[in-house]
Amino acid sequence: MSLNERNRKKLEEHIFEQNVAHASTYLLETTRQGIRCEKTAIENYETPCLSRIGGDPDLPPQLEWPQTTDGTPMTFLLQLNLQELVKHDESSLLPARGMLYFFVGIDEPAYDIEHRVLFLQDDQLVSATRRHSPGETALEEQFAGYQLGARATLEPPNYAYVDYDQIETDSFSFEDYEDFRFLLTDMMDHDDVATLFGYPTGQHDDSEYEAALMLLTGKQYDYKMEKALHEITAHFAGDETKAKQEIQDTLMLVEIESDNEVGFCWWDAGVLQFFIRKEDLLAGRFDRTYCSLYSS
Repeated sequence: MSLNERNRKKLEEHIFEQNVAHASTYLLETTRQGIRCEKTAIENYETPCLSRIGGDPDLPPQLEWPQTTDGTPMTFLLQLNLQELVKHDESSLLPARGMLYFFVGIDEPAYDIEHRVLFLQDDQLVSATRRHSPGETALEEQFAGYQLGARATLEPPNYAYVDYDQIETDSFSFEDYEDFRFLLTDMMDHDDVATLFGYPTGQHDDSEYEAALMLLTGKQYDYKMEKALHEITAHFAGDETKAKQEIQDTLMLVEIESDNEVGFCWWDAGVLQFFIRKEDLLAGRFDRTYCSLYSS
């Protein structure tokens, strides 16, 4: 996903101002256009269908609450009003209107977590109102609801994904790069709880391999990137170029942070991540996604 002209110019200005010119080509090629969301107010539920994290969702009465395979109600996490987000979607990936909902089952183990992503069109939202869960949900906890505000961001590679040989010099350290990254994402001035289309938080740069392998082949990842690539290549009848493109086009739909105010704590204050194939996202198909958890 190449940067649009305005963001490319913005990135070039930051690179010049922060003395990162030695890595300019690398950063221009690898920086992604993302969306970050932060809490703006405690939810009072007076206005339905706003973007919200935690609390209760706004659902039409005829829609069945998502359940796990054993019949337990899933836990509601997040709803995103796409009309609010689309003006910040500078990669033009999201549907222009409607609502996305994220539900989760038990968050163990940390891979292939049972979940559901729902997409409702505007005409399905006319009767949507606050809905309490039909019983104790999978996570057995109550979470506080907060309204969300969104902003467009530039997302350079993070700790797990950055090529250190490209950014480090005798006079420019990884710590300097982190300062540059925080400035570019404007994290210093915002307490973000969700990120769309950035780089997944993790220890290694293989989250897309894990998600693509499961989405395309139904196989679980064993932390061997070459083996995953081989299996995805076999899925495409030996076309390795197609396999690599599919991995590249496996996108982090949203990453949800641990947050004390909401009450989310993913293992040891980690993050919950949802992935989707670009092809499915552009087609507005959200019935085939992958959910995993990262915690240090």
